[in-house]
Amino acid sequence: MRLALLVAGTTLPTILFAAGVVYLNYMHERQAAFDRVLETVRGIRLVVDAELQGITSGLEVLAASYSLKLGDLDRFRESVDAFVKRFPEGAAVSLASRDGRQLFNSNVAPGEPLPRRVNLTSIDEVFRTGRPTYSNLFVGSVLRRRIITVSVPVFRDAAVVYELSFNPPLALFQDVIQRQRPDDDWTISIFDGQGVNFGRVPNPEQTVGQRASPTLYAHLFRDREAQIETVSLEGIPLLTAFTRSPLTGWTVAAGLPVGSLTAPLWQALGITAGLGILMLTIGFAFALNMAARIARGEALHGLLVNELNHRVKNTLATVQSIAAQTFRHTLDPSEARTKFEARLVALGRAHDVLSDKKWESADVRDIVNESLEPFAARDEIRLRTSGAEIRVAPHCTLAISMVLHELATNATKYGAWSNRTGVVAVDWTKAEQDRAEWLRLTWRESGGPAVTAPDRKGFGSRLVEQSLAGIGGSATVEYSPNGLACELKCPTQ
Repeated sequence: MRLALLVAGTTLPTILFAAGVVYLNYMHERQAAFDRVLETVRGIRLVVDAELQGITSGLEVLAASYSLKLGDLDRFRESVDAFVKRFPEGAAVSLASRDGRQLFNSNVAPGEPLPRRVNLTSIDEVFRTGRPTYSNLFVGSVLRRRIITVSVPVFRDAAVVYELSFNPPLALFQDVIQRQRPDDDWTISIFDGQGVNFGRVPNPEQTVGQRASPTLYAHLFRDREAQIETVSLEGIPLLTAFTRSPLTGWTVAAGLPVGSLTAPLWQALGITAGLGILMLTIGFAFALNMAARIARGEALHGLLVNELNHRVKNTLATVQSIAAQTFRHTLDPSEARTKFEARLVALGRAHDVLSDKKWESADVRDIVNESLEPFAARDEIRLRTSGAEIRVAPHCTLAISMVLHELATNATKYGAWSNRTGVVAVDWTKAEQDRAEWLRLTWRESGGPAVTAPDRKGFGSRLVEQSLAGIGGSATVEYSPNGLACELKCPTQ
């Protein structure tokens, strides 16, 4: 009996200790799961915002097109078709007056009657604010199916005269969340400003168009970002996180089934208790193994946090510099804000290219294509690129992306892309300098208006000429009457 009591007295504390370790590990994993869900929705929101920034930039280029300014809708339709063809069938560009009367719709043949626009709320907001607007889910007046729209103003003499809108296919957002979904048991949704699904996995056919589940909807508009426990539309308990976009007002939410954590918990407790009763040694070994795993996890966590802090500080320093230079001497806050947002999008696209390669290096062709995509979408013939596969370091990638963005913006406003005939050629080669490999990239414009050197250099010009100096490179700009030319040089490593 005494031996039995001794065994029980030594085994029971071990079992309780092991059970306590398992439970603490479960709580740690539960919070880690919550954090993982939150990081996932933040990432999806950034992807969606970047996609919409690109669409908005393309629409703003169309809104400022020369053919629309002249009222030449036939030529304007050609530009619209070049923009729309990047998207699945059904996407359309519409031009409407303030009362909702459509003047143009790319899904309706010329001469065919056009119904009035249904979504007057977006039109009114565009005319009232003069800024891009992102709608809630509604049924369109042409195809009679659920759509959301991105709307931008069309200006004449600083006044809004029309609203130009585009309905990106819902399949675009469905594809984003499907690609970003970590596992098949995750539930991910994108909600409009009224909490209605317009992108969701699983069961999009049954849930798109439905409001968020009651347990989520009750919290959806209380905070911009939160972590809560909810029950999905399918009745599954979830660890849920959501974040709302400051750009669109839409909300991205994701949930991980609670059962994916509790099932392993009960299994681990049962195994621990059984093995603890049979073999005290195994119980101790299990506890030590768990402690070692936790310690390794904490060490890895610390390493990742330090690396993240380093990259965040560098990025924040870049953003702070861009903001300071953009807003320092501005006379038009709205224009300065637009430039600032566009430069942030360019920086984000450079980060996307690097993220795809785990921040090791990036191919110059990917950098050029990603940086110039919003500008070249309207007419691919007017952008010519050539060069071999050359990989450059992250710091060189960020600098080149920012410079290309400024050159493309300048070309759209004043250079080769400001008329219907201008062409931009981008070429790159590899060269040797000081026993190291260097990238030599040239930008040449032709067929545009005559070019003269500016009397005063703004931040954009200084950014082009100075961005590469900080990494040992250089940028040379030539204001030739035939077209602006720029040569960039930087070490590939």
